[in-house]
Amino acid sequence: MTTHLITGAGSGIGAAVARRLHDRGDELVLLARDAGRAREIAAHHPGARTLVADLSDPDRISWALSHQEVPERIDTLLHIAGVVDLGTVGDLTPKAWHQQLNTNLIAPAELTRLFLPQLRVTQGHIVFVNSGAGLTAHAEWGAYAASKHGLRALADSLRAEEHDNGVRVTSVYPGRTSSPMQAKVHSQEGREYDPDRWIAPESVATAILTAIELPRDAEINDLSVRPGR
Repeated sequence: MTTHLITGAGSGIGAAVARRLHDRGDELVLLARDAGRAREIAAHHPGARTLVADLSDPDRISWALSHQEVPERIDTLLHIAGVVDLGTVGDLTPKAWHQQLNTNLIAPAELTRLFLPQLRVTQGHIVFVNSGAGLTAHAEWGAYAASKHGLRALADSLRAEEHDNGVRVTSVYPGRTSSPMQAKVHSQEGREYDPDRWIAPESVATAILTAIELPRDAEINDLSVRPGR
């Protein structure tokens, strides 16, 4: 049975991906920031396993996982969790920078490092859900875009390093997607939020599943998903 480790499965794109994989009977390992959140997520996916680690504190991820039973087999590692905090470079504090760089870039790098041995054995697949901000940076998006530009570099380097081990690496760049994060962004921008204007999380999930289901003779390196409305 195929086993997927997913971050960000509690809402938005991550929840949509988890639902799709759970519905088809795959094995899920869902990472949550604390025990309470782990119970909430597991309740929506009966039979799924959970792990607890705070992505905003990547220095402690290895320690946290060492005190839990981690899966022996991982076929896909799906980095979907992320945080955003808008602000100009002149206003953003080191705390805002650290929060976004830790969660969006350093934690994915650390989780990848920890689970690479399993992924090499299975010749697995690592998916980084990036953002349009990982391709183009706009005013007030500096810290978030920096974290996502870094995530693109991480994926590109990892792909080159792990190619001979048979590990596939895909970056997905969704445009604005209907989610709690998007509602927060609109609030910070001072705009009314209309979820029907943006991409449905299920549509991004379809793109992600297309990448991981591709036959072994091919690999999707980069996949952009833009609003069709």
